[in-house]
Amino acid sequence: MGAKEIGYNHLKILVLLPFVISNLATGSVLNEGTWWLLGTDRQHSTHQHMSDMAPGYKSPQHNNCSAVTYLSERQKHMCQKSDRVFDTISSGAKLGIEECQHQLQSHRWNCSVIREAANVFGKVLDIHTREKAYVHAISAASLAYQVTKACAKGELQDCSCDEDVKYGGLFSKEFADSIEDGTSPTGLMNLWNNEAGRRLMKNSMNMSCKCHGVSGSCTMKVCWRVLTPFRSIAEQIREKFDGAFRVKAVRRSVNKNGKINKLRLKPVLREMKRPTKKDLVFLDDSPTYCEKNETMQVLGTKGRVCNQTSDGPSGCLIMCCGRGYQTMLREGVDSCNCQFVWCCRVECDKCPYKRDEHICN
Repeated sequence: MGAKEIGYNHLKILVLLPFVISNLATGSVLNEGTWWLLGTDRQHSTHQHMSDMAPGYKSPQHNNCSAVTYLSERQKHMCQKSDRVFDTISSGAKLGIEECQHQLQSHRWNCSVIREAANVFGKVLDIHTREKAYVHAISAASLAYQVTKACAKGELQDCSCDEDVKYGGLFSKEFADSIEDGTSPTGLMNLWNNEAGRRLMKNSMNMSCKCHGVSGSCTMKVCWRVLTPFRSIAEQIREKFDGAFRVKAVRRSVNKNGKINKLRLKPVLREMKRPTKKDLVFLDDSPTYCEKNETMQVLGTKGRVCNQTSDGPSGCLIMCCGRGYQTMLREGVDSCNCQFVWCCRVECDKCPYKRDEHICN
């Protein structure tokens, strides 16, 4: 049995093991999504980047990973494997946060990072909304993506030196899903959206081919699958965010064999079609996000820039929640008339500008 197959079997076994063993034993509940903290600056302000360290150096995170309180036991186990694993997980969390902010930048809730929050985005994620669904999907997908890329660079063990999307998906499943309770409505929702993000990532792979032959002929063609840029994957997940399904958790008392059925998710309305495994689902309607709410750690839209000509979520009517807006003249300097100079730099002129900017009241 090869190393790659051993790696797959090892991951499959871990995925099937009971989740959050230590939390169940102590009766405590781990805050969901806290591993996203690995993607924030505040978690990395006191140590060097892995690539800047001498060979053989063991980071404080590697040596004391078991003491990281915001990770589950399964996550700590994976964190301790090597510095590269820790670095890859951190880069996955960071990529997910950055893409969430980019994709939802024109929405009232724009993935604002709350520095004092236990889960990066604050208590607003205590409500099981479509925004929460998107955060889970983009985070699971970004982790799988970064693990897959790390495999291609030969930075991780147990996977082949190509874009091993199967391994990346299994790694993300074990790590991101390990804190979820699949017997609760919230856990089912999170697990569904995690898997939807991973599936969209896996299905985004394109075929790349290269010809081999004498004098440019194509006597033999070699093809392989490659990942698309993550920005494209994040856009697909955002489209699913726009069309997310509201669901409810249901359980029939007994089935025809007299056994109790598992909890499952179904659309709130019978006439609605069932979501596919690549769709996002949510349990609760979203708040308006219009006003600042310190309890939910919502920043509100006062002071946000809006688009006067847009009818979409970035438009002043929607973004400002009917409160109106002020127009201000902003002056600045932009780079312009850029040209490539051989070799090898780009030179630009500095051009002053004046433009109207619309700010929500």
